Amino acid sequence: MAPKTTRQWNLTGGEGFDSLKFTEAANIPKLGDHDVLINIHFASLNYRDLIISKGKYHFPTASNVIPASDGSGTVLATGHRVTSLAKGDKVTTLFHQSHQVNPITAADVKTGLGGAIDGTLRQYAVFEEKGLVKMPESLSFKEASTLPCAALTAWNSLYGIESRGLKPGDWVLTQGTGGVSIFALQFAKAAGARVISTTSSDQKAQTLKSLGADHVINYKTDTNWGETAKNLTPGQVGVNHILEVGGPKTMAQSLEAIRPEGVISIIGFLGGMSKKEQPPTFVECLSHMCTVRGVLVGSKQQFEQMNAAIDATGIKPVVHEKVFAFEEVKEAYSYMWEQKHFGKLCIRVDDDSVGGSKL
Repeated sequence: MAPKTTRQWNLTGGEGFDSLKFTEAANIPKLGDHDVLINIHFASLNYRDLIISKGKYHFPTASNVIPASDGSGTVLATGHRVTSLAKGDKVTTLFHQSHQVNPITAADVKTGLGGAIDGTLRQYAVFEEKGLVKMPESLSFKEASTLPCAALTAWNSLYGIESRGLKPGDWVLTQGTGGVSIFALQFAKAAGARVISTTSSDQKAQTLKSLGADHVINYKTDTNWGETAKNLTPGQVGVNHILEVGGPKTMAQSLEAIRPEGVISIIGFLGGMSKKEQPPTFVECLSHMCTVRGVLVGSKQQFEQMNAAIDATGIKPVVHEKVFAFEEVKEAYSYMWEQKHFGKLCIRVDDDSVGGSKL
C-alpha cells in the first residue's frame, strides 16, 4: 500500500539555516497519470541550497519550498500513462524538471528543484515521469544522489557545445575542490584529457593529484596562475576548457589561460566581487578569441549520456566520509557552509539498508 504521508523539511524564509523546519507527517499529493512516487534514500547538498536559505539566490524560488535538488531513490508506484519507469526502478532527480533537451528555455529555469518547486529533503515524493532519470547501474544510492547538479553541470561544461566537446588530448583547467570541479577532473581524465587544477591548500593538492590531476597550482602563492597554466600546455598555447567557479576575481586569470577558440564555462561566483576590482570586459573576451558561456546544470538527454559514460568508465563520485542523518539537516548545512567537507556532502533520508530514517 502506498504511503499517504511523508516526513519532510521546508524552508520557511530566507533568514538562514534556522528557516529550515521539519514536518512529521505532510500529505503526499495524489498520483497523476504521468506521475511517479518514489522513496528517497539519499540527498546531497550544493552551495546553491545554502544561499537559497539565506535569501541570496538569483533564480526563481518559492515560499515554504522543500529544499535540495539532488536525490536518489526507488520507484514505489506510477501513474497510468507512465511508460519509461516501473515499480522498483532506481532513479535520480533531474535538476530542472522540464529541461529535456538543449537549449534550456526561460520556462525550464522556473522548474528548478528545491528552489522554484519542491525538492528532495523528504521521505516520499511525487515527480513527473520526465523529471526522473534512471541511476547508473554501477553506483550506490548515496553515490547517485550526487549527480543531478554538480556532475551534470561539469558534463555540460565539457560537452555542451558539441562542435567543441572534450576530446582526448585536450587540456582542461579546473578551479578548487568543489563538486563541479572534482567531477570535471574525473570526466576529463576518463576521456583522455590532461587536467590542470588550482587550489589554495597543499593537502588538497595531493588529493587532486590522487584523483588524476596532471598539474596543480596553488593560486595563493602564484597569483599569475593563468599564465602558469598556459605555459604548461604544449607550445604554451593555452587550455581548451576552463570551468570558471570564482567569478570576477578569477575570470581575468582564466582569460590568460585559455587558448584561441577555447571555451570558458561560467558556473559560479564563489570568489565574490570586490568594489575595487573591475571584471574583464567583452573586449577582453574578443582579444583572447574564446567562447564564454553561462552553464545552468544540463538537460535530461545529457544526464542519460553522462550516466552511460559513468557506467562505461567506472567513475565513482567523491563523497565526503561523514554522512548526515535526516534529522541533522541543519547541521549538514552548517558543516558545508564552514567548508569542512571534501567532495559531495550527503544526507541519509530513508535508506533501507540501515533501517530507515531515525525521525
